[in-house]
Amino acid sequence: MALFSRPKYSTIQVRRKDIPKGVWTRCPISGETVYNRDLEKNFMVVPRSGYHFPLPADRRISLLCDGGTFREMWQNLETVDALGFDGEISYLEKLEKSREKTGMREAVISGFAKLHAIDIAISVMDFRFLGASMGSTVGEKITRTIELGLEKKIPVILVCSSGGARMYEGILSLMQMAKTSAALARLKEAKIPYISILTNPTMAGVMASFASLGDIILAEPGALIGFAGPRVIKETTRKDLPNGFQTAEFLLSHGLIDQIVSRAELKDRLGFFLGSFGYAPSSAKA
Repeated sequence: MALFSRPKYSTIQVRRKDIPKGVWTRCPISGETVYNRDLEKNFMVVPRSGYHFPLPADRRISLLCDGGTFREMWQNLETVDALGFDGEISYLEKLEKSREKTGMREAVISGFAKLHAIDIAISVMDFRFLGASMGSTVGEKITRTIELGLEKKIPVILVCSSGGARMYEGILSLMQMAKTSAALARLKEAKIPYISILTNPTMAGVMASFASLGDIILAEPGALIGFAGPRVIKETTRKDLPNGFQTAEFLLSHGLIDQIVSRAELKDRLGFFLGSFGYAPSSAKA
């Protein structure tokens, strides 16, 4: 009888396209999928594997600076197409697309803030903006951050992330390497500390200038750090490269950086270093 027959159940096949975009992110190390809201709450670090996804500049500022203390400076500096770069898409069009995408005017945010109530001058680069390439405006804002530290006699912290010099500006971009390095030399003469934080990736002209000149150089886990890319080096030298070449872990073992610090611990570690340099909480304003 039908009364005692086996019931039939409908089945639902969940296809990949049925999962809403922007809800889950797959960890490139463990392969696990992480709920985006949980990932954002953890400052874009996968809880289990510890993989560090890129972090926008404004989020990184909220991670490192005391709440409500960051004051952006020089935000009205404008990048111009001094060389009249001629391509399928003009330089100015590329800039405008990056501004629409990121809500930023340039690839770095700079200003004054407090970290554990200690006054600091800080610049944070954002790879979303033209690969955080260093053009004349980026170099100028980095230099002014260093000069702010020199003027106020407060520590300088630069959070680095870049593909290198900005090719659309040619020699004007390369000149920023010398300008930022010269500013850091003046800071060193004044015995004011500079801490460099290397994130994924920090490459080429940025790494060959201010990123590698810190009194203390920290890096996030797994960050790619170097001058030329591994493939270029391998093709040039015709030699196989060591495992983990140009990762933060490899460079730590070879003495190029001082510590690898996870994002969750970074603010407290910076506070410890600043305290060790003799800086105490202050109520002064820039």
